[in-house]
Amino acid sequence: MIDFKSTFKMAIKSLKINKMRSALTSLGIIIGVSAVIIMLGIGTGASQKVQANMESMGSNILTVRSASAKAGGVRQGFGTRPSLTVKDAQEIEKTADNIDAVAVLTSENKQLMYGNQNWSSTVYGVSKSYLYVKNYEIVNGRTFSNEDSRNYSKVAIIGATVASELFGDIDPVGRVMRVGNIPFKVIGVLKSKGQMGPFDQDDIVLIPITTAQRKVFGTSFPGTVNQILIKGEDSDTLSALESEVNSILMARHHIGKNQEKDFEIRNSAEFQERMQSTVQVFSILLASIASVSLLVGGIGIMNIMLVSVTERTKEIGIRMAIGANVQDIRLQFLLESFLLSMIGGFIGIIVGVVGAESIKFFSDEVSSVITVGSIVLALGFSAFVGIAFGYYPAYKASLLNPIDALRYE
Repeated sequence: MIDFKSTFKMAIKSLKINKMRSALTSLGIIIGVSAVIIMLGIGTGASQKVQANMESMGSNILTVRSASAKAGGVRQGFGTRPSLTVKDAQEIEKTADNIDAVAVLTSENKQLMYGNQNWSSTVYGVSKSYLYVKNYEIVNGRTFSNEDSRNYSKVAIIGATVASELFGDIDPVGRVMRVGNIPFKVIGVLKSKGQMGPFDQDDIVLIPITTAQRKVFGTSFPGTVNQILIKGEDSDTLSALESEVNSILMARHHIGKNQEKDFEIRNSAEFQERMQSTVQVFSILLASIASVSLLVGGIGIMNIMLVSVTERTKEIGIRMAIGANVQDIRLQFLLESFLLSMIGGFIGIIVGVVGAESIKFFSDEVSSVITVGSIVLALGFSAFVGIAFGYYPAYKASLLNPIDALRYE
């Protein structure tokens, strides 16, 4: 019968006798585990950041864009040929199922002025529901009223960037700025959303779409819009809603099955899934690269344990001579390898967590999120490495002939 308690004590004693060698042997595992934790933390942080950015832009949204115009046989891109109307949006909202809200918008870049300050920004003519669809919040002032749209009121809601660049420390609400050459009263300031890739979500000005069409942008096609935004009730029904919207617009625009459509529908849920899939692949790649360090550490453990078996041949012979069996010898060396790996694993966790927190402290762009799952995975892999790479030295030690081992010099 294997005496596990005494064997464990002997394994601990052996590691204490060779402290420096034990520390250096564990170093590879420390580096490997800390690298895995940091890389998984970066991957998880990136995934959460992408998710937060996507949600800030609005979730479960179908974006319908008008068609592409052609000039000299060259297609100018979606939105260059007005083909969508406010009535299209009203028909979709009235007819389609699983709709939470519908908004319309049209936009142009305009020069903004207040006093001696000026700033170029994108001005969006929007319906009242736009703020809800795109998850914008008012932090100062009010949103548009139904009267603003009916009366073509010259009122505006501005983003945090516009407020900062144009008004500085002055409270913008109630002030009159110029959009192009037209005076607009600021009635609200949006809560900051920050950057989404190269796009600053706070560098915007919102005005009623009726005002935009009648007094600011002008149009040769009254009632047309650049985009229709449709917020579905949930992501599960968004694909079905997309098909329904497609059918409604094809019928309204009298488009046959084999004819080219004068609109394009984009599904935000599909885009989010692609982004998350890309981030997950990136996370797995980072963790795989970091895992190589663990394998190198495991090889280091195996090499040191093989050297240890050779150095302690006489000790093994003495133990066998006084009654230790093959299982006792094998267990002792396997425990030494396992303990080296686990000690390195626990230290590696501490180093990894400190490293991940340091990344968050020193970098605003790269976020790192440590999860219990990443710690368990790294520690489990560390234990596996200790057992897998320690088995062969333990097996080799257990096969030594006691008489030959006692004679070994």
